[in-house]
Amino acid sequence: MLNSEMIRSQFPQIGHKTNGHEIYYFDSAATTLKHKNVVMATERYYQEECANVHRGIHTLSEISTDRYEQTREKLHHFINSQGREEIIFTKGTTESINLVAKSWGESNLGPGDEIIISHMEHHSNIVPWQMLCEKTGALLKIIPITDKGDIDLDAYTNLLSTKTKIVSCVWASNTLGTINPIEKMISMAHEKGAVFLVDAAQASSHIKIDVQKLQCDFLALSAHKMFGPTGVGLLYGKKDILNQMPPLFGGGDMIDTVTFEKTTYNVLPQKFEAGTPNIAGVIAWAEAIDFIQATGVENIAEYEAELLAFATEELTQVPGLRIIGTSKNKVAVISFVIEDLHPHDIATLANKYHIAVRTGHHCTQPIMERMKVPATVRASFSVYNTQEEIIKLKEALIKITELFG
Repeated sequence: MLNSEMIRSQFPQIGHKTNGHEIYYFDSAATTLKHKNVVMATERYYQEECANVHRGIHTLSEISTDRYEQTREKLHHFINSQGREEIIFTKGTTESINLVAKSWGESNLGPGDEIIISHMEHHSNIVPWQMLCEKTGALLKIIPITDKGDIDLDAYTNLLSTKTKIVSCVWASNTLGTINPIEKMISMAHEKGAVFLVDAAQASSHIKIDVQKLQCDFLALSAHKMFGPTGVGLLYGKKDILNQMPPLFGGGDMIDTVTFEKTTYNVLPQKFEAGTPNIAGVIAWAEAIDFIQATGVENIAEYEAELLAFATEELTQVPGLRIIGTSKNKVAVISFVIEDLHPHDIATLANKYHIAVRTGHHCTQPIMERMKVPATVRASFSVYNTQEEIIKLKEALIKITELFG
């Protein structure tokens, strides 16, 4: 069992008062709070060890490069890739997906080829594929979802064909909370000769990732969804596929030789890492990985499952509240509407009670259309939340419904 108070003591924002009040934070699906060691590592880099990586032989550059590459090594083990060269640093999940769409997609797709995504995707896993279709003449196919918010696997089976070149699907929905049967979906895609990209942004701190077990071809995630800094993430790709892909960005560090007649490119992973990266962010990310591994992904998932069950029971006591996304297999996300109240009004008034929830379409407008709602309020929980905080949320929502009569 996790020691809740010990966990909470490791997040400086918890207990901090903003405008004289403690904020009850239920927006971890947007970004998690940052572990104290992440904050300290960021500060240490800028105050004591600031230097560029890979390009210097002086002491500070060697220290920064060593710490930077230690994070790559930790991520290699965290997701169980075959080698550290399969870990490409990016700005986050969005850039990782775009990298695959532009580099792999433009090299491998043409008119009549098909791309499959699901109806529950984040916009960052929709728009890049639409742009690729416009450029190549490929077709975009959509896997429907059920009223509960589950993938329709029968429909997915029917969509797959020899024309399918890539399937890109979210592992855990940021809006519905649904955890998709991603390993089975990957196997089904491979049977048709398609490659598979996993959007693991929402899964990274809740679900154990083993890319060799999954056999996915690509996987994308973001540090800021797993207690780490914003503006940094990774793209995992199988080495053989990455070696065949052209670099997306040109510049420093991604080259081997440069002449005005011809440029040759660096080996993996540097081939895809042009320019000065987010050095502080990458270095600090290592501390978030250490926290997750020390706490245990399975322990985090178990604790959050208890929070989700408790929150589901408590929030359904709020008059007129209806949960959107009722899959039996979910991460700790509850999206909801309240009869006759606009979600924006709910979130605005909740803020008056020092409750931080998300409202809107959550970058998943097709889900809103599918569920026939203009928007939802989203409460998302993490390992630092408590049942007492959830009761505060319920009480605030009840007061809001009473205010509107």
